[in-house]
Amino acid sequence: MSNPRSGAHAPAPAGARVVVIAPDSFKGTIGASDAARRIAAGWASVRPLDRLRLLPMADGGEGTTDAFELAVPGARRMPVTVQGPDDRPVHAHWLLLPDGTGIVELAATSGITLQDRLRPLDAHTLGFGQAIIAALDQGVTRLLLAVGGSGSTDGGSGVLSVLGGVFLNSAGRPVPPGNRGLARLASVDLAGLRPLPPGGALVLSDVTSPLLGERGTAAVFGPQKGASPKQVAQLEAGLARWAAFVGDGRAGTRVEVGTGTAGAAATDIAGSGAAGGTGFGLLAWGATLAPGADAVAAALGVPAAVAVASVVVTGEGRFDAQSVAGKVPGFLAALAADVGAQAMLVAGVIEAPTIGFAAAISLTDLAGGHERATRDAPVWLERASARLAAAYRPD
Repeated sequence: MSNPRSGAHAPAPAGARVVVIAPDSFKGTIGASDAARRIAAGWASVRPLDRLRLLPMADGGEGTTDAFELAVPGARRMPVTVQGPDDRPVHAHWLLLPDGTGIVELAATSGITLQDRLRPLDAHTLGFGQAIIAALDQGVTRLLLAVGGSGSTDGGSGVLSVLGGVFLNSAGRPVPPGNRGLARLASVDLAGLRPLPPGGALVLSDVTSPLLGERGTAAVFGPQKGASPKQVAQLEAGLARWAAFVGDGRAGTRVEVGTGTAGAAATDIAGSGAAGGTGFGLLAWGATLAPGADAVAAALGVPAAVAVASVVVTGEGRFDAQSVAGKVPGFLAALAADVGAQAMLVAGVIEAPTIGFAAAISLTDLAGGHERATRDAPVWLERASARLAAAYRPD
């Protein structure tokens, strides 16, 4: 198996193929780097002559800082302790790149996996904001904000409150953090927000959902965060009230609600619903939204690697309808199609058509159950990859 950082342009042996292995993390089960190694081991057991390029990926969710740390020599972890989404302290870090860019990951500071139990109405993004403040205080020149993997639906109000926003109820007192507090909003003042760093802030999003509506963050992701149908309606109402107030509370050059990109309402911008509406809140700060998978792939050199590959193997924990709209598998399948390579998929569970993939395997199906697949994920990843390798037929 070749070192992923070496031999990028060396010819493969006769009869062999260049295989790019670029999975996302299998959330809560195995990280992207370990998953890539296990997939590589399984593939090599069947096709030992193939030259393997391991490029563990992320899309703005869990593992984004790890991906950049792997890709950028001289990147430094900056420890920080923040208030987690359920108020307990979380020991995390953000990443400082040699050019002064700071990378802050929401999953590591306010993520869903940091909660002992889900709190759909009360979980918040205060910790994410605190980590951003730590990066600003360090003097970063630019921010990359990875917002996947959230456990809250607070519209980014937690982040903005830490950055200097003031959110009061009718009695003139601060509303509590989380979506529940949004229902009590009587005034919003964003005039005191900390300035963006000189190079701005780019939000790396793994979804294209708007803030509100049937495709919005509450409707689509609320149930995953523990919300009942009644609570989904509460989340939606809280976000709608938040959006109505944020337009009046904005200051300076920040885009007013209703005058967003290309004339669309800010609530309708693709990605404004990312991370329970944190994308919308960061737009109010003046940040810009971008597909996370594209940014991480560019840093890792994934497009150049795929351009000379015959096969691209990717994967994630749950492959569903969102996977082809900004997440790693859909991004890699599109890259492979552009250069005529075969894309293959391994996922913990497959819940959507795998159009665009030459072959796909569900670990849950292979293992005979979700519990077995999760408990012994490394073993099943190797077995799944070996099956993909055996199924590969060069064009």
